[in-house]
Formats: sequence, C-alpha cells, structure tokens
Amino acid sequence: MNGLTLAGLFLSGLLAGVELVVRYGIHPALMSLPDRTHLAARHEIVRIVRVIVPIILIPSVLLGIAVLIFSGAGPGLALRWVGVGIYAAYLMVVFFGTVPINDAFFDWDPDAPPADWKRVIARWAVIDIVRSSLAILAFAIFLIAAWLG
Repeated sequence: MNGLTLAGLFLSGLLAGVELVVRYGIHPALMSLPDRTHLAARHEIVRIVRVIVPIILIPSVLLGIAVLIFSGAGPGLALRWVGVGIYAAYLMVVFFGTVPINDAFFDWDPDAPPADWKRVIARWAVIDIVRSSLAILAFAIFLIAAWLG
C-alpha cells in the first residue's frame, strides 16, 4: 500500500467519522433540546461543520480520484471506481440537499423561526441519513479496495 492510498484512507475515514458523529450523536442530541436552544446550537454546529467538512472532503475526493488513476488495474480497481462513484453521489447530496438547507438556516432567528422549521429539519435529517451513509460506505469500499490491492 502506497502513501497516496494511506492518505486517501485517512481522509476518507475522517469524513466518515465526522458524518457518523453528526448523524448518530449530534443530531439526536439537538432533537432533545428545547426549540430555541436546539436552533441556536444547530446554528453554531453548522457554522463549524461548514469549515471542517470541506477541509476534509475536497482532499479526500481528490485523493480518491488520484488513487483510482495511479493504482493500476489490480483486484481493487472495480471497488475504487465504486468508491469514487459514491463520492460523486455524496457531493450531489451535499450540494443539492444539505447546502441549500444550511444556507437558508442562517437566516433563521432562533427566537422567531419560520413556521415550517420542523419540517425543514426533518428533511435535513433524511438527507443526513443518506449523506452519512454514503460517506461511511465510501470509506468501507476504499478499505476493501486497499486490502485487495
């Protein structure tokens, strides 16, 4: 296993870990808070995650593509293609699902949220399940591909 593959696995694992914590740790905790506290906390979390995720995501996707290109036609080739395809699906979900909701969310006042805010958060939660599952699946696929060679 070369350095490119190790770096790609490291970043893919970090991305999967962030998504796992948001989905199964932070989101359930937010849902248990009173409405105003929930919205204020969500605002701060989204503000932070909007910086952290791109810092991990962009190099992870680029390394996934680089590993696909430079690792040759060994037994893991098909899985590397699948992993890069999963990243493409992840990016689509992020750019057309999560980002528009998060952008709109920044205009909300925690003391006077829009009337449909709970519906929007429920939609975000469904998108979050898809997004986190894709990140975790990509990591698993890249691990298996690296193991196969």
